[in-house]
Amino acid sequence: METYTQAKTQSWLVWFLKGILILGFFILLARLIDLQIIRGSYYKNLADENRIRRIPLTSERGRILARGGEVIVGNREVKKRLIFPKDSLYEKSVDIKNAGTDEIITEPLRDYLLGNQAAHITGYLGEANEEEVGKVDPKCPEKGPRKLGSFVGRSGLEYEYECLLSGYDGEELVEVDSVGKKIRSLGRKEAIPGMDLITTIDFGLQKEVSSLLTGKKGAIVVTDPGGEILAFYSGPSFDPNIFINPEKGDELKKILTDENFPLFNRVISGTYHPGSIVKPLISITSLEEDVVEDDFIYEDTGSITLETAYGTYNYNNWYFTQYGGKEGKINVKQAISRSTDTFFYKIGELTGIEKISNWLNKFGLGSLSEIDLPGEVSGLVPSPEWKLKAKGERWFLGNTYHLAIGQGDIAVTPLAINAAIGSIASEGLLCQPHFVKEKELEKLRLPINFLINQEKDIFSEKKNFYCQDLGISQKTIETVRQGMIGACSSGGTGYTFFDINDKGMTTNKSDQISSDETAVYPNEEPGKIACKTGTAEIYTDGDTHAWFTFFAPALTKASLGKLDAKSIPESEIVVTVLVEKGGEGSKVAGPIAREIFDYWFGEAKRIQDKVGILQD
Repeated sequence: METYTQAKTQSWLVWFLKGILILGFFILLARLIDLQIIRGSYYKNLADENRIRRIPLTSERGRILARGGEVIVGNREVKKRLIFPKDSLYEKSVDIKNAGTDEIITEPLRDYLLGNQAAHITGYLGEANEEEVGKVDPKCPEKGPRKLGSFVGRSGLEYEYECLLSGYDGEELVEVDSVGKKIRSLGRKEAIPGMDLITTIDFGLQKEVSSLLTGKKGAIVVTDPGGEILAFYSGPSFDPNIFINPEKGDELKKILTDENFPLFNRVISGTYHPGSIVKPLISITSLEEDVVEDDFIYEDTGSITLETAYGTYNYNNWYFTQYGGKEGKINVKQAISRSTDTFFYKIGELTGIEKISNWLNKFGLGSLSEIDLPGEVSGLVPSPEWKLKAKGERWFLGNTYHLAIGQGDIAVTPLAINAAIGSIASEGLLCQPHFVKEKELEKLRLPINFLINQEKDIFSEKKNFYCQDLGISQKTIETVRQGMIGACSSGGTGYTFFDINDKGMTTNKSDQISSDETAVYPNEEPGKIACKTGTAEIYTDGDTHAWFTFFAPALTKASLGKLDAKSIPESEIVVTVLVEKGGEGSKVAGPIAREIFDYWFGEAKRIQDKVGILQD
């Protein structure tokens, strides 16, 4: 009995062990099926990823070029060492010491060749942040999601034309061994560079202009009357190269904490009282509204006295305040030339605040110009409605007096002033300031941001884009132009140009316009400079902003009617200079404007070399 029981037990153990073996076999089989069939591709990918790495190839950004093809912003090659550590897909190191040739790659690094000389034009780049990585730019989704470590435009043209300048990144598949050493390249998709951007900037003029505000805060903008920006500078400035160089952290911190705000673009974002710069615009308003004629006479006694319920107020002319002088009987032209405050008080009173406000807005002083740069702010043209809403006060005649001489609450950008004065140079066309020509954008098949109203705007054949016709009569343009020429002639306020206007810009190369500079103009009559000075008081601290603006040569179809209209070029440049808290416009901003003039017209053949100036 005992033997039978023992045999039975042994038989059960055998079957039990067999069952365990069979079960183990099926478990192993199931696991093998899972690894090889069900999840085989998954584990194969894991294995491949351990030995195959995807290396992004950074595309070059398009260059930013001056109108003559000179490189303002380009790219330079930087060598890096490609490393494949076990705990990450790859790393790039700038330390290439002892690296093998197969470990070294080259990548493009943005190179701002003009540095701080054009920083507020070009802008700068910044590395894509956590919110941007993996997402597409809605303006150009075809470029794909942004990658970790990629750079994008943060300001200036780099931001405005990001979709044009950025390229398409490539990719390389690399096989590595167990210790992270590259074995071979399995495939490569080349990067496609971005497109070059040809701007309207004159390379030499930009360099010249950027040197004129050393140690000062201010803005300079130079355009042609068609709105093409030839030079654009805000001071103080900064070097955009700092933003893409990780070794420049201390310099970047200094820029960000600088109390002079070098990142602030004063040309389009700074708003200032314009002072007497607006007097030509006030003159146009009064003449076009038929409030006064060009032969209107006003007798300046040095001051205007207002008797009000709140007391007696005296509004003096600057000439009376500084020297005790009186202008006597003057007309519109003389008032512009002499910048006679009392004259503009009176025509401001006769014209009325509503018409003045409407016309200043018409000139664009209270709105955006839609320049192709980010960060532009609109100016402020005060009105009774604005004052009541903003200050809870009604409008007084004294407010009109202040507005008529560019004081009070009015605040404008230097760019807006340049465009408004440019409308006088172009005989009533207010043109949108821009860095890239419309035809260039059409060539690149990009959307055009210029606002075009086919019913009210006219096509400028010369400049190849649309400018708004303000509807100013030729008679008014001529009157104001003559007044501004007088401002830069003996007896005017713009004394830095007296020697030019008293002689005239001629075609005779031997006629010197300064001690060592010569200018020519391809017409039979001498050219002139039309200018206006401005000294704008800052009520908070008693300082004054220094303004100076001019356009040259100041020739119109009315003054040269005997010539073929198609052969008469528009004024070549419009210049506006602002020096923050600089003092008097004629003494501080005027000499800067003169240096710009001397540079631009200094070479006898310079006008002839300008594309589009002498050609229809």
